[in-house]
Amino acid sequence: MAEVEKKKITKAGLVNALKLYYYIKPFQKEYFIGVIFLFLSSLGNLAFPKLLGEMVNSATSVNPGKMNEVAILLGVVLLLNAVFSYFRVVTFNNVTEKALAFLRRDTYNHLIRLPLKFFEHHRVGELNSRISADITLLQETMTTTLAELIRQVIIIVGGITLLAITSVKLTLFMLAILPPTMVLARMFGRYIRKISKEVQSEVAKSNVVVEETLQGIQSVKAYTNEFFEMSRYRNKTELIAEMGMKSGKYRGAFVSFIILGLFGALAAVIWKGSAMLAKGELVPGDLFSFVIYSAFVGGTIGGLASVFTSIQKFIGATEELFALFNEEEEKLNEISIIDPIHELHGEISFEALSFAYPMRTEEMVLRNLNIDISANQLIAVVGPSGAGKSTIAALLLSLHPPTQGRILFDGRPGVHFPVSAIRRQIALVPQDIFLFGGTIRENIGYGKINATDAEIYNAALKANAIEFIDRFPERFDTVVGERGTQLSGGQRQRIAIARAVLKNPKILILDEATSSLDSESERIVQDALEKLMTGRTSIVIAHRLSTIRNADQILVMDKGVIAEKGTHEQLMQLPEGIYRNLSELQFNS
Repeated sequence: MAEVEKKKITKAGLVNALKLYYYIKPFQKEYFIGVIFLFLSSLGNLAFPKLLGEMVNSATSVNPGKMNEVAILLGVVLLLNAVFSYFRVVTFNNVTEKALAFLRRDTYNHLIRLPLKFFEHHRVGELNSRISADITLLQETMTTTLAELIRQVIIIVGGITLLAITSVKLTLFMLAILPPTMVLARMFGRYIRKISKEVQSEVAKSNVVVEETLQGIQSVKAYTNEFFEMSRYRNKTELIAEMGMKSGKYRGAFVSFIILGLFGALAAVIWKGSAMLAKGELVPGDLFSFVIYSAFVGGTIGGLASVFTSIQKFIGATEELFALFNEEEEKLNEISIIDPIHELHGEISFEALSFAYPMRTEEMVLRNLNIDISANQLIAVVGPSGAGKSTIAALLLSLHPPTQGRILFDGRPGVHFPVSAIRRQIALVPQDIFLFGGTIRENIGYGKINATDAEIYNAALKANAIEFIDRFPERFDTVVGERGTQLSGGQRQRIAIARAVLKNPKILILDEATSSLDSESERIVQDALEKLMTGRTSIVIAHRLSTIRNADQILVMDKGVIAEKGTHEQLMQLPEGIYRNLSELQFNS
């Protein structure tokens, strides 16, 4: 889990944190009831030392009846306090869980609606941290920390008030020595925890040395670096030992400080109170209550530091989380049936199209492309790596807007179509297939969410996938594993093709869909692809030129421009042509 940065508690930070009220507002009555229970339980905590003092006073005045009455009252207060505390915890927890459920939903819904360029700038782990680590921190703060802050304020204010009522002189004496001692103890403890974290960090680094050398033991031995690795590990262990001994000295000093400072401060308060008791300025029960209140107040003041640290992290988490909501979403629509006005017939035109990725605006990936594709044509795009072939697929799917120029579908500018309508009618079969970790049925069905079992079966049949699906004992209910690791490359490709068949797109994009397969798998997959391409506009980004000889038009890309175009026969007639050179290299190798 990523460590959330602490932010200073500023007015802007508090305003940002208050945005959470939007999610608590539907449950504000329930939250207010929780605050009442919190207030009552805090009062019960304050009443406890007072009643103990009354019990002692009753005993010293030799009044058993009064002492028993106080004992019964004390039991009632303890019972009520337990009840109030239970309902306080349950109420705050219920409100927080319901509010954060809405927050998680809104965060995820917003994330999934963001354009692709956003995800190219952010790592998946970082974004996942926003939903997991940050919201978990908000949960802890809203459930515990805020309630603890309110409770501590009540304890400190109420405790000091009751102490002052008992004895102003003794209260001032206590405040002069006990709270500063508690604060120093807290600061000392934080410093020791910091050193302990540094030790753990060095231990982790030493473990990396062990892991790397054992995993790469063949390289270590091949280069005779055993003694180098032993020296490297020895240096790490010596550093850990030095830091551990330093940490031990500070821990010993901390224990001594607690014994001397904390217990010394309490002893000083008892000494001062005993002197006042001897002078008749206090009675024993009041001194007893005073000492307990002092411990309450001192401990609570010392604990404020950790509460404020948690609040700082809370503000940091809200700032990071709500920064996501400032990102502009794509204009998406939930589509079950395509509006006839937005139906694609398969004609595509690129007019003076140029494109540069948002991260590299100075580098044009595509430059002034002019392409006309008729409906149901098979168009092949070939060229060396980095020529801009896959970028064409991304632009057709509206994953990025063109930097200059435009794309037309059936003679109409792409911007006149809803993004969701365009993507709903285009299917992409990439080289690197991503499968979800569920079953074969679920992965094929992803092409059409409400597909029947018969439709899924027919799609698998057309994709030549039945042959291997039937060999699995659980057939369509076979779990494919994370990213489809339980299947071979050819099997994953056929699942992806079945998914595309089920989608029944008007435009099909194949991005080097067979380049990583062996000859047998390529033959099976190519056969499935040929069935899939029938009756629709197909754009094939190809590495193996043998698969696109029958294309209606071949576009040869080089450095972002169309260097050559024509049929296979036409391009092979160009004496110094790029396509002819690539073809000869492949077929003569």
